[in-house]
Amino acid sequence: MTFPNLDKPVQFLKGVGPVRAERLGRMGIATARDLLYYVPRRYDDASTVQPISALEVGMDATLVGRIRSKGIIPTRSGLRIFQAVLQDDTGMITCAWPGQPWLDRKLRKDDLLLVTGPVKFFHGRQIQPRDMTILSRAGTEGDHDPGVGTIFVSYPASEDLPQWVLRGLFEKNLDALLGYAGREDHLDGEERRSLGVLGLEEAMGALHRPRSLADVEPGRRRLAYDELFFLQLVQAMARYRETVARPSIKFERTNELIRPLHEALPFSLTDAQTRVLREIYDDMTSSRRMNRLLQGDVGSGKTIVALFSMLLAAEGGYQAALMVPTELLAEQHWRRLSELVKPLDVETVLLTGSLLTKERRAALAAIKSGAARIVIGTHALIQEGVEFDALGLVVVDEQQRFGVRQRMALSEEETAPDTLIMSATPIPRSLALAAYGDLDLSVLDELPPGRTPVHTRLEYPSKRDEIYAFIDRQIEEGRQAYVVYPLVEESEKLELLAATEEHRRLAEEVFPTRRVGLIHGQLDSDEKDEIMRDFLGGGVDILVATTVIEVGIDVANATVMLIEHPERFGLSQLHQLRGRVGRGVADSYCIIISPAKGDAGERLKIFRDTSDGFAIAQADLVIRGQGDLFGAQQHGRDLILRFADLSRDEDLLVAAQRRARDLVSGDPDLSAPAHSDIRRLLDGRYGEKLKLFSVG
Repeated sequence: MTFPNLDKPVQFLKGVGPVRAERLGRMGIATARDLLYYVPRRYDDASTVQPISALEVGMDATLVGRIRSKGIIPTRSGLRIFQAVLQDDTGMITCAWPGQPWLDRKLRKDDLLLVTGPVKFFHGRQIQPRDMTILSRAGTEGDHDPGVGTIFVSYPASEDLPQWVLRGLFEKNLDALLGYAGREDHLDGEERRSLGVLGLEEAMGALHRPRSLADVEPGRRRLAYDELFFLQLVQAMARYRETVARPSIKFERTNELIRPLHEALPFSLTDAQTRVLREIYDDMTSSRRMNRLLQGDVGSGKTIVALFSMLLAAEGGYQAALMVPTELLAEQHWRRLSELVKPLDVETVLLTGSLLTKERRAALAAIKSGAARIVIGTHALIQEGVEFDALGLVVVDEQQRFGVRQRMALSEEETAPDTLIMSATPIPRSLALAAYGDLDLSVLDELPPGRTPVHTRLEYPSKRDEIYAFIDRQIEEGRQAYVVYPLVEESEKLELLAATEEHRRLAEEVFPTRRVGLIHGQLDSDEKDEIMRDFLGGGVDILVATTVIEVGIDVANATVMLIEHPERFGLSQLHQLRGRVGRGVADSYCIIISPAKGDAGERLKIFRDTSDGFAIAQADLVIRGQGDLFGAQQHGRDLILRFADLSRDEDLLVAAQRRARDLVSGDPDLSAPAHSDIRRLLDGRYGEKLKLFSVG
């Protein structure tokens, strides 16, 4: 089957032509299919439209009326107000747009408008619209008064292609477009019933021409499923290529290293750690290559899970590499893991960029000979001159700090090592499935017993001096503190405290007898490392910082985290910052200072009252939306999900992943005739955007 009618240029649709085609192209509409998928941004139900005669001062009204007269009213202050008198079957009312005289050129007498705004009293009733849509242009085809029960659709419009033009194009072409859509539906009737979604033709009709507002959501869910399915299909193909198609290592578990470590640990593994290790061991001892994402909250014990995984590789005579984003973190892991495996006679080697020539030469020799069974380092692990004897497992810690190519560089051997990617940034399950569908997912959702929770307080700026006094008392007791700001330097546009200026003030005026340090992202790596070493060693009492410390080393002696302007951060980012304290046995505190009220204040209360990183991440997803959480570093992935809402479509996502993986397991290239239509849609409508997911 081919789909020539939806693939043809939009220019050849009714009412378009070369000029409008060029304008549509600037809006991303090049083909008939693009126009079909250009769905309304807003719906207004005629049953909620108030008759003009019923409008009263103080109401927030939505009305439909024709322009009976219009003009520009000057004021003594020089402000020019555009006014139009609208009429429906019940009466007339004046609409006023202060400071928008250009509307006199845009609107014509007898245009039909949909307006929403507050009703005020000014020489009689008057409405000041905050939103206005031209439903139809006077004298054009389709210009008629709406009937009872009409749903008004409003499309994203432009100056060149106003609302009434777009509505006219859909009136002329929608029936044909819907028929074509039905022919490229990749779900048969049984599959649609199983998933509980509409057919594509019916879904598109519900979005463009709904009979009621209740029709819109089922239409959206069908398009959401398609987005999620094709996203998962590309990721399933990448997953197959990385885990099944490439030659892999089948590890043999002997327990000669794993059992002694278990017995020597001064603590028991949590149920979550045991479950995750079982998942990892199943992968590593199978014939397929492991490509797994391990998510865990701060303090959930990811590092010990990584160590047991590396020991399984070592039991089979292979090497394991742990790559971390900073030298300080690499040194911390190296010291900790070396101590744990010392009784096992497993050699661990540290490789960072700052090693002396003699130390680096020795480390490279141990790696090349295979004497180094566990190698811990920074991106220096993937630099020229590093040769492994038999690399079997790659563990990437704080994976978001590395680019895709950096993460993959250690896996480019002909027989690729297994890969375990770790993240201490909890994200909701739906977001993890969408963003990392090419990986298998493990979650550490349990903290070890006895871990002391961080006391979190939300305070107004008026309490700042009391908080400073509290910090000073903590330092007097031998503790240390962080003070975090959203900006490095002051901004004329934003009335926010900034780290550089506040460091000077805190050091000179507030804590003149304390040692106050400063760290931010504009410093080079060596400067940041030096400052953090000083803080770790106790040479700094108070560290003034930006979010550069969001992922960092453990400073067990730091017991206070003060965050200024927390409303400028996402909830998950605040939780990561809070995780910098509470690393030792002493009571620890996270204090956020904000005057925020309303929605911002409620968001901060969620952070104050919630210590579960995954619950916070879910709240962040609902509040901020998925686009922010995908983030720029994910190469614009959020642009793919125009219809899917990960906060409420997890059921569709799970079903889409299951179907995609089932298809790919039986037909990895989708080359079977039965899958030709799906392959064509994947390469056509979804292919360009989803190429971003074909690596990693």
